[in-house]
Amino acid sequence: MTAMTSTHTPPTSLHTPVIGWFEQHARDLPWRRPEAGAWGVMVSEFMLQQTPVSRVLPVYEQWLARWPRPADLAAEAPGEAVRAWGRLGYPRRALRLHGAAQAITERHGGDVPSEHNQLLALPGIGEYTAAAVASFAYGQRHAVLDTNVRRVFARAASGIQYPPNATTAAERKLARALLPEEDERAARWAAATMELGALVCTARNEDCSQCPIASQCAWLLAGKPAHQGPARRGQTYAGTDRQVRGRLLAVLRESVAPVPQAALDTVWDEPVQRARALDGLVADGLVEPLADGQYRLPLT
Repeated sequence: MTAMTSTHTPPTSLHTPVIGWFEQHARDLPWRRPEAGAWGVMVSEFMLQQTPVSRVLPVYEQWLARWPRPADLAAEAPGEAVRAWGRLGYPRRALRLHGAAQAITERHGGDVPSEHNQLLALPGIGEYTAAAVASFAYGQRHAVLDTNVRRVFARAASGIQYPPNATTAAERKLARALLPEEDERAARWAAATMELGALVCTARNEDCSQCPIASQCAWLLAGKPAHQGPARRGQTYAGTDRQVRGRLLAVLRESVAPVPQAALDTVWDEPVQRARALDGLVADGLVEPLADGQYRLPLT
């Protein structure tokens, strides 16, 4: 990855226009409001992984109304978290969030910790989520690298259309080099670059005319060269095990009583794939098999 210095653009020249743009154009999202608190920020970060804002908003509001504090969620069965997750997809995130809530309740008196290393030690929380919560909830200085931020940096600083499929050490080094020195400004920069990638510097049909740093963008200045790296991963759904898992979970979410095998057999015609998907749900802890051949969402 090309270093930032090769563009002859000092990082400080990017901060003011991007943060200024954010002040004018940021969406009013509930997890950005002061009343959301660190728990609201954490819930949003779990939900927003690989899921658009429009799908997250109603589930987020229902979740926080039901479980306004980590201890409220921790007191419920993990299966209730899976049920409330609804159709957000990737439901293992619900179990991980439930596990994090339990750990927060047991280790931190029910308050989301502010220390990055304590956040990172929570179950289900990786480097990105720990940095995001520390930055967005507590105003700390951390490099927050989600897909949108990585794309902005790839284009503006490195002169390429898309970042690598997986985050690299070079990207992390670049992100640290671009961070403003002051904590509060660094946290604002993290949110601003994320929003810029979500609204303007999008994966397709980017709107360079609305970009506050178009005049400094290495990719635009190079004539927007086409992507030369490995093919970008596409997301397929129809006909996949993931679709079958979703249909099986939908039946279990809608029933308060255990569900017999026969009811699950109706959701998908192909028995081998259906059995594989159900076995995967059981292995992931999302479904609990009972001795009488019935299934339910997990109670423990």
